[in-house]
Amino acid sequence: MKRFHTVVLRLAIWKDTRGQDLIEYALMAGFVAVAAGAIMPGIGASISTIFSKVASVMTNAANQG
Repeated sequence: MKRFHTVVLRLAIWKDTRGQDLIEYALMAGFVAVAAGAIMPGIGASISTIFSKVASVMTNAANQG
């Protein structure tokens, strides 16, 4: 019975698209930031700092939940 529940849960996760838009916007923002860093090397350090802060927040959120 536990195996059946796991399979049903996995199927439900695949059909859930509520966070899809947020992920797409985050990826686009990341691509824009990388492109801006490549075009304007002077802002590369600022972009790196921002990504480090975001990674820190995401790690803390993952450890709490």
